[in-house]
Amino acid sequence: MLGCDSVLAFDGQILGKPHSPAEAVRRWQAMRGRSGVLHTGHHLTDLVSGKQAEDVGATVVHFADLTDDEILAYVASGEPLHVAGAFTIDGKGGAFVERIEGDAGNVIGLSLPLLRRLLMTFGLTVPQLWRAQA
Repeated sequence: MLGCDSVLAFDGQILGKPHSPAEAVRRWQAMRGRSGVLHTGHHLTDLVSGKQAEDVGATVVHFADLTDDEILAYVASGEPLHVAGAFTIDGKGGAFVERIEGDAGNVIGLSLPLLRRLLMTFGLTVPQLWRAQA
């Protein structure tokens, strides 16, 4: 079983989901033109043996210098209210991220290279999982 969750480290704070439009607007007004680090925790449990492994991926995210109108429109879309850091790169928010340094999958919510490393601690390889599905 695999569980993942993300937070954004920005300006000395740890930011999860904003939940309210007012908080999402406040965050974007602070983040525009700046960068933060998106951390995604990955926890893997073998349900048969009970063995567990975990690690955290970190990716630097550089935000565009949005106008207030862009921020208000993005928040009105509802997308940033239910995601860590109030942004996505695989949805509407992708246009507002100038670039990332690191694993894009980590920002989306699952780092496949990190998962591969966790599987290796169980003595498993990704190709073995492919064969298991065949």
